Amino acid sequence: MKQKSLSSRPIGVFDSGIGGLTVAKALFELLPNENIIYLGDTARLPYGTKSKETVIVYSVESLKFLLSKRVKMVVVACNTASSVAVPFLKKISKVPVVGVLEPGARGAIEKTRNKNVGVIGTMGTIKSRSYIKQIKKIDKSINVYSQPCSLFVQLAEDGWTDNKIAYLTAKEYLSYFDDKNIDTLILGCTHYPILKNTIQKVVGKKIQLVDSGEETAKEVKKILESKGLLSNRKKKGWHKYFVTDFPNNFREISERFLGRKISNVQKVKLSKYL
Repeated sequence: MKQKSLSSRPIGVFDSGIGGLTVAKALFELLPNENIIYLGDTARLPYGTKSKETVIVYSVESLKFLLSKRVKMVVVACNTASSVAVPFLKKISKVPVVGVLEPGARGAIEKTRNKNVGVIGTMGTIKSRSYIKQIKKIDKSINVYSQPCSLFVQLAEDGWTDNKIAYLTAKEYLSYFDDKNIDTLILGCTHYPILKNTIQKVVGKKIQLVDSGEETAKEVKKILESKGLLSNRKKKGWHKYFVTDFPNNFREISERFLGRKISNVQKVKLSKYL
């Protein structure tokens, strides 16, 4: 197939739920002319509490669904799936696959000056030590300190991002880093960019925040450029959304995460794609 027709295909993005919409938003902003298909496996979230084998099966189903939509690249916008399934997905996919883990780790390594990096994420992500392993794989000399901030997910979904409760919760969680001398903090969950202002207020301006979604969008652009797959259309791309279930307030939460109105939301069954 000619490169030109490949470049006009959409980018596929999948997540265990709706947090990955912050990754999609970063892609919309960096690559406004690209068509993007988003899949949220909302019927089976969260992936963080599932076994590695189950997460791989769910991820393969999501990959196959997106490949059936003739995507030119797949972005795994889920920290859990990125840490356990991406290596396997790369082996079976005919198109490039990128997760949020490695770009987030690389972004922190580039930003840190004193080699003390903090990571916040869900209990599952922090327990898996996935960011620590990824950072150490690239640079063994970096000290990594991690802290689970599970309540941030609910605060983001409820829209409680800039109020007193969000501030006090962040202050409580992030006090763990007070004596760690970190200068860089990875937002290791796709929900957390919604709380970026509050987190920055608590940690202070001297600590740089690393948004894994933004770093992943940069990586996607780099890969598409290197393979000659960037869209050459002049107009803005279209965005389509698929979910495996419609949870309560789906549209309201999604629009908060994306910062824009959404349409084109369809419900799909993934099991037939295994």
